[in-house]
Amino acid sequence: MATAPTTIEPKSRVVFTQGGKGGVGKTAFASMLVEWYQNQAIPLTLLDMDTENKARGSLTHFFPTARKINMHVPDGLDAFVDVLEEGNPIVVADLGAGGGAAVQRWFSSMFTSVAQLGVTFTAIGVVTPDPASVESVLSWGHALQDNVHYLIVKNAIVDPADFSYYENDPGAYEFRRTFKPQEITMEYRFPKVEHPARQHGLTIGSVANRTPAVPELQKATVVLRAQAYRRNLFEELDRVKDLLLI
Repeated sequence: MATAPTTIEPKSRVVFTQGGKGGVGKTAFASMLVEWYQNQAIPLTLLDMDTENKARGSLTHFFPTARKINMHVPDGLDAFVDVLEEGNPIVVADLGAGGGAAVQRWFSSMFTSVAQLGVTFTAIGVVTPDPASVESVLSWGHALQDNVHYLIVKNAIVDPADFSYYENDPGAYEFRRTFKPQEITMEYRFPKVEHPARQHGLTIGSVANRTPAVPELQKATVVLRAQAYRRNLFEELDRVKDLLLI
């Protein structure tokens, strides 16, 4: 794939979760990322491209202002760029599982022209202890090459979490050596916080602020854990903000 000239000054950034293996926590992370931007008063546009998830669990479930986009139609991913004309310099897009082929086609056709407009891309790969999640990220890396910056999120969906496959697999080693992704950790979230929040379409931030009138989310330990989750992930995001800001 062609690489954009390095002399072009970045003017906007598209941050997207790599569609791939489902159930790894892409939307959970994306919702926290949106709150991180909002906490810094950074204007952004939200795209929900998870067309398979029409109800609970998609980005629009947590942020009703997110636009639902079908990325599988021929020009669906043009929304990456079309929305930038509205003025917000940051786009956060949550892609659904199985979107790799569509994204690869779009980058092959559009990347050079879009990059010349000053648009940069950050691809977020979420890995878990499941080797399939790692293989999905490696597949996306093979397709996207160095047309994007990579942020790897180690999501501890179990406690304790063992990421030895990502750390020791030869393919993952080569991915890290070639593309030098930055890495952060999203800690294990207890079901007593995660499940009711997701059921009611509530972000961790709203639980941390004790906003929702949901009894199980008003408990002191739940609120304190939500506050810790938010604080710890925000600190992680602060470390890699060069991949998230212009």
